Amino acid sequence: MSVIYVLIPIAVLLTALGIYLFFWAVKTEQFDDLEKQGLSILFEDETRSAEKGQDEQAQAAEPSSQQEDSQLKTDKASDNNRAAE
Repeated sequence: MSVIYVLIPIAVLLTALGIYLFFWAVKTEQFDDLEKQGLSILFEDETRSAEKGQDEQAQAAEPSSQQEDSQLKTDKASDNNRAAE
């Protein structure tokens, strides 16, 4: 019977804590629009597609700049060989 004197205050405290946490979650908008975040990965944004297009264009331009760099290195090497002769 003395256990009830301990369990009732513990139950009241846990209930009060649960209610407090529920209202805190509602106040900080934890329950707003739950489905949008899950569905957002299925559809591509216009901004993401525009950024993706720019990234692809930049990557397409990089090989030519790498070829130019290798050509410059080859030219410098041949210049150095001519100067050494």
